[in-house]
Amino acid sequence: MAQIKESVTKNETTKQLTLIQAINDGMRLLLEEDDRTIILGEDIGKNGGVFRATEGLQETFGDDRVVDTPLSEAGIIGTSIGLAVNGFRPIAEIQFLGFIYPAYEQIMTHVSRIRMRSMSRFTVPMVIRAPYGAGIRAPEIHSDSTETLFTHMPGIKVVCPSNPYDAKGLLIAAMEDPDPVLVLEPMKNYRSKREEVPVGKYTVEIGKGKIVREGTDVTLIAWGAMISIAEKAAELAAQKGISCEIIDLRTLYPIDRDIIVNSVKKTTRAVIIHEAQNTGGLGNDIVSIINDTAFLYLRAPIERITGFDVPVPFFALEEHYLPTPARVVEGIEKVVHF
Repeated sequence: MAQIKESVTKNETTKQLTLIQAINDGMRLLLEEDDRTIILGEDIGKNGGVFRATEGLQETFGDDRVVDTPLSEAGIIGTSIGLAVNGFRPIAEIQFLGFIYPAYEQIMTHVSRIRMRSMSRFTVPMVIRAPYGAGIRAPEIHSDSTETLFTHMPGIKVVCPSNPYDAKGLLIAAMEDPDPVLVLEPMKNYRSKREEVPVGKYTVEIGKGKIVREGTDVTLIAWGAMISIAEKAAELAAQKGISCEIIDLRTLYPIDRDIIVNSVKKTTRAVIIHEAQNTGGLGNDIVSIINDTAFLYLRAPIERITGFDVPVPFFALEEHYLPTPARVVEGIEKVVHF
């Protein structure tokens, strides 16, 4: 699989963007650059999408490039597969990750297997975008964090940006990848902050995490909306004299094993933070990676701070379901004082 390097032209200008604006900017650039790029989804044309990720794109590029589809996730993904194997570069938008389940058969049976099934005669160079996660007071089935359903199947990559810069760079890298990529976009982060994003084209390497805070006492491993929770927890821990290193995985499959292992060997302790349910969560795979490669370096058992083993509750209770900085600090103190 192709390695996609992180690159930014030195003299390129930047602009302040939110995460959702960075996604829109990336798609606009891709539509301008390559006539094979087509965006498909529900309400993405005239309405500009539920979160306005595609706002203005149909007006600029026409309804044959930015296509409003029927309310059928299986149809959106099935059509995108046909386009991809016939030379197009589709971007399929699923309104919420919790709506993707009718398309799960298409993704697991066809999207992820066509390269293997055809002995690389055909590839599926398509991107699936899906907002995910709780914290925006959405109705039932709108706030699921079921990323491990997709990290379980080789053949499809899964990325999850936590900030505007990574969002645009990972989206462009996903479109340049010859194989399918699921881009999970944390809804809670869509408009939570602005940061400088290059105006032109750049990529963030798929499969590479990032150290967002250096530390010496404990490694905090997170992604998506949980990065801000980890940062707040690290600040609280610092007041207690505990130095936290924070890893933003950015890619959930293939996961960056090296960044995890090297950090845990340095700090000798690990706390994993994700909003998905504990049972079957990606944290279990991370625990296995650490146990397989750095077990003898550990001074304490690995701690996991996650959602609970219940469906994501209605919005009145979702803040009780999500990991909080206080819960993370409890985990940090537990491993430090073990």
